[in-house]
Amino acid sequence: MRRDELLDAAEDLLSDQGSSALTLSAVAERAGCSKGGLLYHFATKEALIKGMVERLIGEFDELVAAQGHDGYTRNYLDATLAAVRSGRLRRWAVVTGASGSPYLLAPLREAMARWHREGLESEPDPVAARIVRLACEGIWDVASHDPDLYDERHYDELRQRLLDLLPG
Repeated sequence: MRRDELLDAAEDLLSDQGSSALTLSAVAERAGCSKGGLLYHFATKEALIKGMVERLIGEFDELVAAQGHDGYTRNYLDATLAAVRSGRLRRWAVVTGASGSPYLLAPLREAMARWHREGLESEPDPVAARIVRLACEGIWDVASHDPDLYDERHYDELRQRLLDLLPG
């Protein structure tokens, strides 16, 4: 059994049944493997949650890097909107909700600090860049609570208005 398949099973279980259902036995059963197979990759429930958090961070980092703009803030904006439009937010909401521990969320706090500091010194207007990045967090948060609140046209309008804040 591959590590990602186990993480997928854990995320699916969280989405379907909530954090109280997240046990190593339930994840192994959902993944169709033995508990020993799961324990080989994740010795504890905390290690499993940490693995899910770290995977989400890595995927978002890849999404930011894939955008191909010159400025980090533009990449961050488009990566955020891509994540919102793809439905990835549900995964973030259930995983971070399950962690519930400052220790388990430490990698996310560290990533958030990095995402909000990355490339600011090279931005023509660092304050505008911060505003756009903070707006991305707001979009992310609202869309995670009500994914149908905005449609494609709204996201396009928000994107354009936020890009208008950035010089260049």
